[in-house]
Amino acid sequence: MPDNSNEHIIEQLRAKLDYHNHRYYILNDPVISDSEYDSIFRELMNLETANPKLITPESPTQRVGTRVISGFAEVEHQQPMLSLGNVFNKEELKSWFYRIEQTLEGNRFRLASELKIDGLAVALHYENGTLVRGATRGDGIRGEDVTSNLRTIKSIPLVIRHHSVPSRLEVRGEVYLPKSAFAKINASRIDEGETPYANPRNTAAGSLRQLDPKITSTRPLGIFVYALGNIENGPSFDSHLDTLDYLESLGFRINPANSACETLADVEEYYKSWMETRESLDYDVDGVVIKVDSLAYQRHLGTVGRDPRWAIAYKFPSAQEITRLRDIKVNVGRTGSLNPYAILDPIEIAGATVKLATLHNADDIRRKDIRIGDWVVVERAGDVIPQVLKPVVERRNGQEISFRMPETCPICDAKTMQPEDEAATYCPNRTCPAQFVRLFIHFVSRSAMDIEGMGEKLVANLVASKLVSGISDLYALTKEKLLKVDRMGDKSAENILTNIQGSKSRPFTNVLYGLGIRHVGYETADVLVKSFSNIANIALASEEQLASTPGIGPKIAQSIRAHFNDGDNLTTVEKLRLAGVELEEASTPSEIGAPILAGMQFVVTGRLDSMSRSEAEGRIKTMGGKTGSRVTKKTNYLVVGEDPGSKLDDGKKLGVEILDEDDFLQLLSGEKDLASD
Repeated sequence: MPDNSNEHIIEQLRAKLDYHNHRYYILNDPVISDSEYDSIFRELMNLETANPKLITPESPTQRVGTRVISGFAEVEHQQPMLSLGNVFNKEELKSWFYRIEQTLEGNRFRLASELKIDGLAVALHYENGTLVRGATRGDGIRGEDVTSNLRTIKSIPLVIRHHSVPSRLEVRGEVYLPKSAFAKINASRIDEGETPYANPRNTAAGSLRQLDPKITSTRPLGIFVYALGNIENGPSFDSHLDTLDYLESLGFRINPANSACETLADVEEYYKSWMETRESLDYDVDGVVIKVDSLAYQRHLGTVGRDPRWAIAYKFPSAQEITRLRDIKVNVGRTGSLNPYAILDPIEIAGATVKLATLHNADDIRRKDIRIGDWVVVERAGDVIPQVLKPVVERRNGQEISFRMPETCPICDAKTMQPEDEAATYCPNRTCPAQFVRLFIHFVSRSAMDIEGMGEKLVANLVASKLVSGISDLYALTKEKLLKVDRMGDKSAENILTNIQGSKSRPFTNVLYGLGIRHVGYETADVLVKSFSNIANIALASEEQLASTPGIGPKIAQSIRAHFNDGDNLTTVEKLRLAGVELEEASTPSEIGAPILAGMQFVVTGRLDSMSRSEAEGRIKTMGGKTGSRVTKKTNYLVVGEDPGSKLDDGKKLGVEILDEDDFLQLLSGEKDLASD
């Protein structure tokens, strides 16, 4: 007989999970960390396993997901879209593995290891090679019809162009937002005085569930296909990895990190390798997925409750934790915005010790009701700066203190101001030293001029030493001047000057973004470049002309006009022009003929003398090529500079054509033919 006390505890745990599922999936407003949720779920699962008579169909352990959110047509999946059970350490992984061994009665089996993409699961349906429907997972049985939005994702084929296409085909994958795109979106939102989005996954989910596909189309969503669903009048397969090879042959995007593992030790090595290097990826991963590769064995193993027995998610350490917020400080940004940040009790999150976290602005602090002394949920995911998501109100003791923005600038003591239509508070003193330092850092950053070696410390030293008083002074630096900076050596000075010279050929969009015009993020800068072609046209455009440009609007137009009405800013632009910086839109590949690197995949490694790595990648993309961070069998060329590291070894092993810097420059100039000896 089941214990009545256990029955009561089980009901409490179910109620907790239902509540937190609703907060996370329906309201997009979680109040506990992922690790706390996993702990509650595992406690319930353990109790139900010990008391099987208490298991009910309504239990969260028997459910795949959550109910469909209104606004889209409902779609019933031909096969349930199951979720995965989780393991968090070697011992739990071994237990899962040994259970499979026992079920398969000692028969040898291979494992397929994949990265667990932190995105939104979807099912794509094709009839005679044409995409006819796409749906979210929903509750695993029924999802939302988001076909129109999925059609905007360029990595999803609308038509399968293959000599042998099944009459019906279902493909399953994970939609995600690249971290680089997420950073640009948030930079633009901050520039425009709007609250940044929380993380790439939620932003991807929100983008895919827009009722207007035009909005979705502005977000550079991607997809990795991870499974073959129903197939009619097509080939049959014995192996999961073989199905992925087949889907890749049909034109679907498969994650290049997928790997076959013969032993459990291979899985551990795969897990360890990606846990250490995941930050280098341009998408978030929160673990690895381990699957039995044999489809026959998968069918034999079957499912239990909500989970397939033949697959498991081996989770990385949580990217979200709870700690105490000790104080709130303020720094000054490049546009004069006062940016509050949290001083935290140090906490380990996703392999890093976090002591500081962003709080965005005063309105966001008030909206979330974050107070000094609160226990707070802190998130760190990928390259995203740690941020405070919310307070844990239940842990308050009455000693917490509400935060108020300072009435004077903490750097120059100027009286602060808050425009009526903006969330941010500003220091109005345009000579404030902190503003110039942040503007300079922004100007040399990767998204702007991409000058390697110009870190925050060096910028601060250059400003403090009065070697620069404006961003254009960068191009007047000499070796002699740089050597005046503390701990600057000959070689470092030479490298920095080389990178400064290389930055002159950065695309006009990057230069315009680098000027730090208030409310002009990267996307807005790109709109301006495409609409006005050069800096003179932008500087002379009236507020009305600017506001009538699609994607600009009156607020941004006013800011642009105010920027170029300032004589000092015009002087800066003229100095940049005289220095040879690119201030007009370059001819596009379509204007000069077919791009000569179209369809070619490149990886750039090591240090180049003639340009920075980012500049080299930009040149490749301009000429129609693609770039990646890892050498794979799809890589056509490996461009090698000094100190290339392990990528050179990888290229040699895979037989990738290797180009030194001279070969690369010849290829760009057309002096070297593709695939030549």
